[in-house]
Amino acid sequence: MLRRNLLALTAAGLSAPSILRAQDAAWPERPVRMMVPWPAGGGTDIIARIIQPKLSEALGKPVVIENRGGASGSIGAMDAARAPADGYTWMLAFDTEATNQTTMRLPYRLMQAFAPVSLVATGPLALVANTSTPWKGIPELVAAAKAAPDTISYASAGIGTLAHVSATLFQQLGDFRISHVPYRGAALAIPDVISGQVPLFMTTLVPVAKHIRAGTFRPLAVSTEGESRHLPGVKTFAQQGFPGFEAPTWFAFVGRAGTPDSILRRMGEVFNTVLRMPEVRDKIEENGLDVVASGAERCRRFLMGEVEKWGRVIRDNNITAES
Repeated sequence: MLRRNLLALTAAGLSAPSILRAQDAAWPERPVRMMVPWPAGGGTDIIARIIQPKLSEALGKPVVIENRGGASGSIGAMDAARAPADGYTWMLAFDTEATNQTTMRLPYRLMQAFAPVSLVATGPLALVANTSTPWKGIPELVAAAKAAPDTISYASAGIGTLAHVSATLFQQLGDFRISHVPYRGAALAIPDVISGQVPLFMTTLVPVAKHIRAGTFRPLAVSTEGESRHLPGVKTFAQQGFPGFEAPTWFAFVGRAGTPDSILRRMGEVFNTVLRMPEVRDKIEENGLDVVASGAERCRRFLMGEVEKWGRVIRDNNITAES
């Protein structure tokens, strides 16, 4: 039907490319979907809901958040990867999207299925402890773990997440073992860490920042190269006997590969304008992140580097996850 309509219009003196350009110029003509491949209340959802109102306002159409949690973010990502490349489905990707490329057998590849729009924000992972535990830093924790291997447990947002993979590298470098307790998202782990059922949590700051401020969780270390302004006084893993250990968390905004360039450019311009709004930037940074608003090319290079870096760690440690 579309082909017949285009042929008819072409015969009337209008070319198909000009019609498609006109359609691109009219975008968006209906609500836009933002896929959040994690449950409501988790870090990715929090960041999406900070951005959503201003993005809707800037686009002039509703931006509808769709939470599709499960399998370390891969279920929602697979749904987004199957969507038409028409500019109406976008995804807020979390750092786990890079590790999923190696831990899982997926029906899509990140850099082939998606078109980078912008690196949204980066920040530290933090290893936090319930305040009833005795550890004040990494040396005490490592000593306790070496004295009683696999008796101390830590939570993460799931098998194969960056938190899990980086914690595995941490153990490998320190030659000790702690027991992994994976959850289907950070929000689901928090009650068990608060209760002390699981004493440690490797996580982004986004879902736990308020608990750290309240004194419920004690941060033991951050995963950035240098100390984070978001947790002043908390030493890095590198400063506590793990030189070179670095595992920043990140969020990136992507569209479907094949989306018309004019739409990708338009979304990139609007999206980065929204990220630079003080009311958006400040709320994101209150959650322990630094807004980047990078643009498409820097985002592409960053994502490729993350897939390669963590792919090596995953293969070296035979980490697999169900997709």
